[in-house]
Amino acid sequence: MRALGAARPLGIEGPVHRWHLRDHWSAELVALDHDIIRVRFKHDRRYRLDRTWTVAPDGDVPWEGRPRDALDGFPLPPMARAETGRSVFLDTEKVRLVVHHDPFRIVWADRRTTRVFARDRATQPYGADDARGDIAHHMARLPGDRHFGLGEKSGDLDKTGRRLRTLNLDALGYDAETSDPLYKSWPVLICRTEGAGAYALLYDTLATSAFDLGCAFSNYHEPYRSFEAEDGDLDYYLVYGPEIRAVQTRLTRLLGGVAFPPRASLGYIGSTMAYTDAPDAQAQLTGFLDRAAAERMPATVFQMSSGYTLIGDKRCVFTWNRDRVPDPEGLAQTYADHGVVPAPNIKPCLLTEHPEHDALAAAGAFVGTTDGEPVVEQFWGGTGAHLDFTNPYAIRWWQEQLTVSLLSKGFPATWNDNNEYEIWDRGAMADGFGRPFPLHLARPLMAVLMTRASVEAQRAHAPGKRPFAISRSGGPGIQRYAQVWTGDNATSWKTLRYNQRMGLGMALCGMVNMGHDVGGLVGPEPEPELLVRWVQNGIVHPRFCIHSWNDCADDAPITEPWMYPAVAEEIRVAFGLRYRLLPYLYTLLWQAHRTGEAILRPTFYDFEADPRTFDPCDEAMLGPSLLIAPVMEPGARRRTVYLPRGPAAWCCFHTGERYAAGRTVAVPAPLDLLPLFVPEGAMLPLSPYAGPRAAGADDRRQLALFPPASSGRSVAVLFDDDGESVLDGPGRHRLTRVYLDANADRLAISLSTEGGYRTAYRALEVVLPPGETRPVAGAERWAEGWRIPVD
Repeated sequence: MRALGAARPLGIEGPVHRWHLRDHWSAELVALDHDIIRVRFKHDRRYRLDRTWTVAPDGDVPWEGRPRDALDGFPLPPMARAETGRSVFLDTEKVRLVVHHDPFRIVWADRRTTRVFARDRATQPYGADDARGDIAHHMARLPGDRHFGLGEKSGDLDKTGRRLRTLNLDALGYDAETSDPLYKSWPVLICRTEGAGAYALLYDTLATSAFDLGCAFSNYHEPYRSFEAEDGDLDYYLVYGPEIRAVQTRLTRLLGGVAFPPRASLGYIGSTMAYTDAPDAQAQLTGFLDRAAAERMPATVFQMSSGYTLIGDKRCVFTWNRDRVPDPEGLAQTYADHGVVPAPNIKPCLLTEHPEHDALAAAGAFVGTTDGEPVVEQFWGGTGAHLDFTNPYAIRWWQEQLTVSLLSKGFPATWNDNNEYEIWDRGAMADGFGRPFPLHLARPLMAVLMTRASVEAQRAHAPGKRPFAISRSGGPGIQRYAQVWTGDNATSWKTLRYNQRMGLGMALCGMVNMGHDVGGLVGPEPEPELLVRWVQNGIVHPRFCIHSWNDCADDAPITEPWMYPAVAEEIRVAFGLRYRLLPYLYTLLWQAHRTGEAILRPTFYDFEADPRTFDPCDEAMLGPSLLIAPVMEPGARRRTVYLPRGPAAWCCFHTGERYAAGRTVAVPAPLDLLPLFVPEGAMLPLSPYAGPRAAGADDRRQLALFPPASSGRSVAVLFDDDGESVLDGPGRHRLTRVYLDANADRLAISLSTEGGYRTAYRALEVVLPPGETRPVAGAERWAEGWRIPVD
């Protein structure tokens, strides 16, 4: 690989500032907004792949991709420009750039404070191998830099000192502390500097790449970090905060935002491979509904594993094994009658024994070689070929089969699985919608487009309803369509701890609707205490799913929430808490859809000014108003928690007890309790019910107040709709803002609303902490205290 070397200014073309580099290379720089700067490189004024499916300022991109040169959807503010013989100075309202010419390198500073927050390495910052296509970008590692992001990555939240790859693998049973790579490719790095703010770097390539965050050292260069890709384009976006929250929300919107699935997606998602693999699968699947109801651990979604598609021992997508499931329509109706959404497993690889394999091969619907033959790779149960979701024929076939085989039979959701596309033939080609390109330039794209195809088929089948899709793999853009999870984890206390940290890293990068397989997919069954603590952790994630494969062994127990009668009540309590929190969770999901804001996030997201929030820990914030402190160690019955500086005090969610902010406290953590804390002044919308309720029966709503001890003001929001319809008009939803004005003598509450949706509940029932005696102005007395009419 050779350095791109010195630069010569070529002037300005519209909003684009251009430089000439060595051997027909050029660099271009454009301010997309005052806080988003794009830097892109071309060879002979061309890209390696002239389209992107990653950047979507308008919420999505065309199926065939967004032209890489496109600048629409951005305000494109002009940059003030000044030149010297050796440098060019460029200013937006938020960022100042100094572009040095020998070598070509950029220094980034806050426009207001002039503090440098990032700079390229002084020596050989950019490189390329013109023959092989390799590209590289090296930046200086500044003292105190912290590195977050890269999506689904193992280990601690701060990745400083590690070298990590972006490559999708089916990493069954991975080590959540050390394994790399995993299921998703996410070339997004978030850096938080020592005193100069935070920024993100989005590298717009889906080729296999590596990030070195201080693992490598060189005698010939200053301390540095690097991005290297095996092929593709060197085209990156810098998003400046300076706050981490601003970086995360801005970045998420740059990637096209977050899907807004139906409310049912936030309930308990049941799943196990044992049911559908059983000879009497239909009886097992319906039995789950009865058992969940009897145990008072109700589900709202059930993931149907792929056993329903078995032909012999081969799993063949969009087929039904009628011996195992004799009446699919009846099964779907039974689930609908119980208010549970079934989400069947679907896979993009067709084994060579699949009844449709040969016809699809003849139609050229698979990822193929340059001579058009399908690329056959190892897959679950044999060898097969992967559908090419850049081929319109393959997309149509997929959507037609999904509609006929599943949607029309009453299965409205999709579980898009095994979509890592482990195709290692360097000659494999994607159709590219009639403009073929090597698959290795964009392997993760296939999972994104597979899921998009599923979602659009779901939307076409039920045009008034919001689709719900789940995906295991993907790259940037998957969050526009699907809820995601951290793949096939292993059962252990370590996995419980590091899965949470993985999820927080995913949320910082835009994958805010995420979760984990509670209890672990593979390995021994979780011991009772581990299952309880894992369920407690799962209920405060956007996705709460108990799933396992360990039950496929002969006589092995199925991982179900009621598997241990001795701790069933503790798990039942956790389930009840999940459903009580549902109004708050649903509001957070809507806010994520509207603004990109993370749902479950590190404590530094909300309290960045407190340096202790950057220490490794097992606490997190669920939205702005709930600090979670799950227990991660066996035998622990007390929990040490650091309560960040920021609010005047913190309150125990369960007892109302106040604690000083900025202190570490030790609190009780019996097996039936998840420690939760609320910042003083916060208000939480809750349900009094310990299970799901249909919109028409959701007739009560609580408002839990944690008022200031003396005086203060705060605002909370509550989002309501019917839980499933497309939000295509003001009558489809209602947004309630609750204002609290407290002083030593009284608590005053007022409401404002927008939207015409009429809820089944007619008042907000005020829940006060024990010992709170101040009257509530703006509320009326009722048998259980105070309530506020909503109309």
